[in-house]
Formats: sequence, C-alpha cells, structure tokens
Amino acid sequence: MPPLVILGATALAAALPLFVWSVIAGRDPQRAAALALLERYVVIEVEEARAPRPSVAQRLATPGTVARLNRLLVRAGQPPAWPLGRLLLAKLVFLTAGLAFGMFFLSTGMSSGRMLLVGATIAVAYFVPDLLLYSRGLERQRKIGRELPDTLDQMTIAVEAGLGFEGAMARVAHNGSGPLAYELVRALQDMQVGRSRRAAYEAMAERTTVADLRTFIRAIIRADVYGVAVADVLRTQAGEMRMKRRQRAEEKAMQVPVKVIFPLMLCILPVLFIVLLGPAILNALATF
Repeated sequence: MPPLVILGATALAAALPLFVWSVIAGRDPQRAAALALLERYVVIEVEEARAPRPSVAQRLATPGTVARLNRLLVRAGQPPAWPLGRLLLAKLVFLTAGLAFGMFFLSTGMSSGRMLLVGATIAVAYFVPDLLLYSRGLERQRKIGRELPDTLDQMTIAVEAGLGFEGAMARVAHNGSGPLAYELVRALQDMQVGRSRRAAYEAMAERTTVADLRTFIRAIIRADVYGVAVADVLRTQAGEMRMKRRQRAEEKAMQVPVKVIFPLMLCILPVLFIVLLGPAILNALATF
C-alpha cells in the first residue's frame, strides 16, 4: 500500500473520534456562563450582532439615537429586561400611539393651540423610554454615591488586614449587592479578560456620573503610578467621602425651610386667615 494512502487513513482515523465527540458532546456550562456574562456586561450589543436581519425599529433608528440609548443603558446598569432592541421598539410604539392620538384630536377641530398640544404630546410620547431610563440611571448614581463611603471603609479594613487592592475590591463586591458592587465586579472582570488596571478603572469612571467615585479613581490611578501606599489613599478618601456625605445631608436639611415656605404661604396661611378672621369680618359686616 502506498505511504500516502496509509498517512491519509491514519489522519482520518484520528480525526473521526474528534468529529464524533464534537457532535455528541454537550456545551460546556462554564463557557455558556462566560458568554452570558459577556452578553450582559459588554457595551456592544451582542443581540444585534447575532440577528441576521435587524428589526424595523433598529433599521429606522438613527446612529445618534442608538448612541444616546447606549449611554443611558450604561448609566442605568444595563437592565436585562430592557435591551436596546426593546427600547427602540417601545419608542416606535409610543410614537405611533402619539400620532394616532394627535390625528384623532385634530379631527375634531384645528387651531394653533391644539396643534401645539399635539406636538408636545407626540414629543413626550417619543421620549418616554428615554426619560424612564434617565430616571433609573439618576437613582442608580445616587445609590452609588451613598454606598461609596461605607465601601471605602470596608476596602480600607481589608487592605490593612493584608489583602491587595484587587482582593479588597473582590471581597467588598462579594459582600455587597448594590450598584457599586456591580461596578466593582465589572472592573474586576475587565482586568480578568486582559484589560489593564488603569483602563478598567477609567472605564468604571466613564460608566458613572458620580463625582466622588471619579475623584477616588483618579487618586487610585495616581497612587498606582507614583507608588503611594494604597491603604493611606483609601483612608484619606474614605474620610473625605464621609465628610462630603455629611455636608450634603446638612445642605439638604438647610434647604427644607426654604422649600416649606411656598406650601405654607399658598396652602396653610390662607386657610388659617379664613378661620381666624372670617368670623370677625362677618360680625363686622352684620353690624353695618
């Protein structure tokens, strides 16, 4: 038998079991979990990349709308119930409903006031998903700001106990359950997939609008560059964050009397004057 035939038969015999194993063997659960994690946390829309043909809403959306919705989704923490395709579809449905209402409303009569009302209704209907997502993002950023001082205290204790900075981040993220823990987990995952620490920290700062968190990240980056002890940076930043939180609480407490003035003048004082001066005025009118 020719050597070439023997070599081909040997290669086929070696490849056949691998082919059978690749067909029969099930999917690796760890690989499936990693892919699901990437689909949720990576900013690029994996669902759009998978779809052979985009939906009608995705074809009609402009690049500016897609970019704005992506920013709002990142601020809101990438909620799994609201992917980009569903948001675009919701905007299209609200816009269609607003147009239908406007046509029905204008069919009963035409005037400048009606046209302005219809235009405002259509604009509000179109931006309802954006407003809801923006509101959720604001609430999420407030939670991050409230959780930051306590998180820094925990990281300071962990670093002083002997853990490294990434280990302290992992411990705090494992013990926490809020949006700040989510961002810490995301930064650690970025570093695990090959991103540098500085790039992972800067990406975390870009995903949030909390000024205190950005200040802390800049301090950590400078400490990493110049070789400053991380424990000292964490202790200083934790003290500053606690002081800022106390100052914000005092500021809101000082704003309460100013906010109470208008309801007091418009709602409480007129009723009080009517109750106190009403009988006297009626008696004075009866005497004359």
